[in-house]
This record gives sequence, structure tokens and C-alpha cells, in this order.
Amino acid sequence: RSSVRVLCGSNWSLVLQGQWMLEFYAPWCPACRQLEPTWESFAKESQRLGITVGKVDVTQEPGLSGRFFVTTLPTIYHANDGVFRRYRGSRTLEDLQGYILERKWEAVEPVAGWKSPSSIMMHGMAGLFHFSGWIR
Repeated sequence: RSSVRVLCGSNWSLVLQGQWMLEFYAPWCPACRQLEPTWESFAKESQRLGITVGKVDVTQEPGLSGRFFVTTLPTIYHANDGVFRRYRGSRTLEDLQGYILERKWEAVEPVAGWKSPSSIMMHGMAGLFHFSGWIR
């Protein structure tokens, strides 16, 4: 049983409370598949780290990929009580854990207010991504 929390359009707002690491992936993406065992191991340590580890399948959730403006895969975000930061570090288990344990996220500029996934602007972007998927 996976320790990774699966997020979708109906429960994504869970990331607005507490501390999260969130991966956006696609099942067909080679880099995403390569990250999967590390992400699972990271999630197994989540309780010790005091975070929740989640993932979003962009093929199933185009609205969420729009809300977070995901343009490359995999994309990782850190969220702390609704403040979002894009994780751009190494994807090793040690570096992911260090990002949390050493509070390295504090040195990363948060996503600007209007670009925040919870903003009205990104709500609209989610609608556009969802609509484009429907058209396809």
C-alpha cells in the first residue's frame, strides 16, 4: 500500500493546510517513472518528516496541472499552509529529505500571489486546461 496521497480536483485543497511535497507526473513519462521509487520511499518517511507526500496524475487532472501551471514533468511543489514553492533541487531521497529537515524551502521565493494555485487567476487557468482537454 502506497504512502503517497493521490490528489484530484475534488481534494486538492488539502494542500492548503499543513506541509506537503507534491509531485505532478504522467504515467507515460520516463523521468516520472524513474522518480517513482524515490517518491514512494520519501512518502514512507513523511510522518517522521512532519509532512504529507502527494501526487497528481496530469493525464487525469488537467485542471490541477493548469492551476499549478505545470509545463514540465515531473514537477514538484512544496506547500506550507497554502504558501507554494517550486522545488528545483536534486531528486534523490537524501536531497528531498534534506529540503524538509534543513528547512531549505525557506530560502526559496514563494509563488507570486496572482500565480498561487489558490488565486482566482489560477482558478481560471484550471478551467482553461480542463476545457482544452475536453475539446481534444
